Formats: sequence, C-alpha cells, structure tokens
Amino acid sequence: MLVATASLAAQVPQTQAPQAGPVLTLEEAVRLATRNNPIHQQTHTARARAGSTLRSSYGALLPSVSTSFGSQYREGRPQFFAGQQFGSASDVMSSFADVSIDLRLNGTALMAPRASRAALEAAEADITNSEQALRSTVIQQYLTVLQSQSRAVMQETLLVSTQAQLQLASARAQVGAANQLDVRRAEVAVGQQQVALLVARNQVEVDKLTLFQQLGVAQPPNVQLTTQFPVTAPNLELQSLLDMARRANPLLNALRSRERSADVNVTQARSIYLPSLSLSTGVGGFSQQLKDIDGQIASAQFQAIQSRSSCFSMDSLRRGAGLPGIGAACQNISFTPADEQRIRSANETFPFDMTRNPITFQAMLTLPLFDGFRREDQVQQATASRRDAQYRVREQELRLTQEVTSAHITLTTAYRAVQLQEENARTARIALALAEERFRLGATSFIEVTQARSDFERAESDRITAIYEFHKGFARLESAVGRTLR
Repeated sequence: MLVATASLAAQVPQTQAPQAGPVLTLEEAVRLATRNNPIHQQTHTARARAGSTLRSSYGALLPSVSTSFGSQYREGRPQFFAGQQFGSASDVMSSFADVSIDLRLNGTALMAPRASRAALEAAEADITNSEQALRSTVIQQYLTVLQSQSRAVMQETLLVSTQAQLQLASARAQVGAANQLDVRRAEVAVGQQQVALLVARNQVEVDKLTLFQQLGVAQPPNVQLTTQFPVTAPNLELQSLLDMARRANPLLNALRSRERSADVNVTQARSIYLPSLSLSTGVGGFSQQLKDIDGQIASAQFQAIQSRSSCFSMDSLRRGAGLPGIGAACQNISFTPADEQRIRSANETFPFDMTRNPITFQAMLTLPLFDGFRREDQVQQATASRRDAQYRVREQELRLTQEVTSAHITLTTAYRAVQLQEENARTARIALALAEERFRLGATSFIEVTQARSDFERAESDRITAIYEFHKGFARLESAVGRTLR
C-alpha cells in the first residue's frame, strides 16, 4: 500500500484557497473503479456465464423428464379405404397425455463438469487480473492528476512572483530608477503567466475527468485528491521481485488457468471416441368420447332383444327335446335404464379419464465408427488450442522478466533523478531570489529576472516530473509483480 506523506502541492504557496469539496483517497478511487468500471464488470458477467455452464454440465448427467398433454376433435363422418367404411358416425373428442424420462451418457458429457470447472477457475483468474490492471490504471491516473495540480500550484507561485515584479518595476519607473521598457516586459510576463496558469488549471480538470471515467462514476464538483506519496529509497532486490512476480502476477496466473482449461478440453475432445449409452422410459394414456352415443345405445338395445329372442328359441328347442327349460333366465334378459346409464358413463372420459398405455423401457449403446474425420478434427483443434495456451504462458513469463527487470532499473534511476532535480530546483530558486533582489536594488535589468524565472520554472517543472515519474515507476513495478511493495 502507498503510504501518505506531506503533499507536494503544499510545498509551494497558492494564490487562493481551494474550495471545499468531497475527498477522494487512492483506495476509495480503486474501490469505486472495482465496483463501477464497465470493462471490469464484464469479467464478472463472464464468471456468471461460466458458473451457469458448470451447473448445466452437472445437469446433463441427470435424466431429462418431459410431459405432454393434447386433445383432438374429429367430425363424425366415415372414412373409406379400399371400399371399406371406417370411423364413427358421431363426432369424437379425444385427449392424450404421456410422461417420458431419458438419460444419455457419453464421454463428452462425463468430462463436461471438469472442463466447465476449469473454465470457471480461468474466469475467476481473469477477474483477479482485471482488478490488478484496473488498480494500476487508476493509480497512474491519480498520480497524473496530482502532477497536474502540482504544476498548477507552481504556475500560481510564478504568477504571484511576476505580479510582484510588475509592481516593483512600476514603482521604480515612477521614481526614475527604471524605464518603461522594464514595465512593459513585466506586464508581458504577467500576461504570459496568467495564460500558463489557465492552461495548467484546465489540464487538472481534464485529468480529473479521465480519472472519473476510469472509476465509472460522475465527477462531483471541487473533488479533492488527498492521498500523499513519499519519495523513499527503493530497497528492493531484483531476484526476489522476479520470484514474487512468477507466483503473484495475475495475468500470468490467468494464462496458466487458461492452459489448464485447454488441457481439460483436449481430454474432453478425445472422449468422443467412447460409446454412448441411452436409457429411456415412459408411460401415457388416452381417452375418447363420442359426442352422440344414441347409436351405441340403440345397438345395445337391439342386441338385448336379439339375445332375448334367441334365448326363447333355445328354450323351445330344449323343451321339445325333453330337456329342462330356461324360460326363467330368458325373462331376465332386457336392456334397462341402468344399462343405458352405464353406457353413457363409460363414454364420458374426455379429457382426463384416460386409459393407461403400457410402460416402455429402452436401453441403447452406440459406438461411433466413422464420421468423416470430424472427431479427429476436434481433437486436433483442442490440441492446437492447448499448444497456443502454453506458448502464451511462456511468452508472458519472458515478458514478465523483462518488465520487472526494466521497471526495477527505471525505478532506481528515477530515484536518483529525483535527488538531482531537487538540487537543481533549489539552485534555481536561489538564483531567482538573487536576480529579484538585484533588480530591486537596481543592479540589473528585468531581462535577468525573466531569465532566472524561466530557469526556475524549468527546474521546478523537471522536479515535479521526476517525483511523479518515480511514483508511476513504482506503480508499474507493483503492477508487474502483482502486489503492493510498500
């Protein structure tokens, strides 16, 4: 974590106190970006998709259950086939329903949970990498805003100085100790410094807008950035940083996760050579109801009359042959209202009083033999993807070594540059003070003051640049290593 210290902006006076506004620390900025940055949020949606895929891959190992229900209406008109009449003369209403259970297992389905879990782990690694990259970007822009603010403060200080020199030149001209040329030069210097201050303040606002764009939230008015950064000697050992980066760098870990996922995909692709097992069962039923059953009732009545007549005929034959008669039994043969009601009740089955069909069970084992080399192509594609993932890991390892080493060297150089620029700025500040004092005493012209102020502005600007380049270099080193270093 970067430690706060005295603000660089406070090292030089300001012409006006900043307006009160909300405070934004570096860690608050990082938290806002993590919650709101749209690009980073896409990694979370990718993880949600990977989690859903994992759940569905486990679900593929469970049997699928489906049910259906339907009904049908057929007009009571007979159909003819080969001269024969088929169908009912009455309108017919029918319904049907069934429940089926199917289970299909193969090598691809059995390997799918492992492949989906590897993809989920890779998505989680992508989130960690995105968080680290976003943190690095926010730190860099946060430092850029502070750097712009420091430059604006420097321009404010120079404006105060040029205004004081203009007042001095005007006072000296009034008493005849200076000419109007010095006054005009001082007026030009004030005007130029006002333009420089205007540009510097505008750059601060532009850099703030860029920062809040990265945070993914609207910029509040007069926001104040309060995190402060020390300039301390970077006592970091290179080999230790390289070992740490190989373990903690989020991009390298994300690529390693992708490599593991690609390796599982190769195993899954090869599993398509295994046989597939299919199991299924189901049960159903149907109902059929005639809209007009008077014909069935009349037919039942006619059959009852025929049976009664046949029974009496048989009774006469038995009596003629000297056998016992069955007339009493024939008297019991009749079509009663109860029989009619029973026929009507048996017809009233639509739509839910169904007759069950037989339960069926089926098992099938399928072994693929030849599919036009599509399986071989899938295996080859998965193998090539795994090889590409391995190359990307190796590429990142090499790049990581270069980035950490160069960032370490650059940070050491930047620290030495800060020390030199601090000394240069002190010397230029003393030279400016001497030139202003000489001008006040009339020992030199305003040109020498202008030159001294220009030298001081350049030295102070270089000092500010060196300080923030040091901090940005430290942030780049932390980004390459994958963790904070102070």
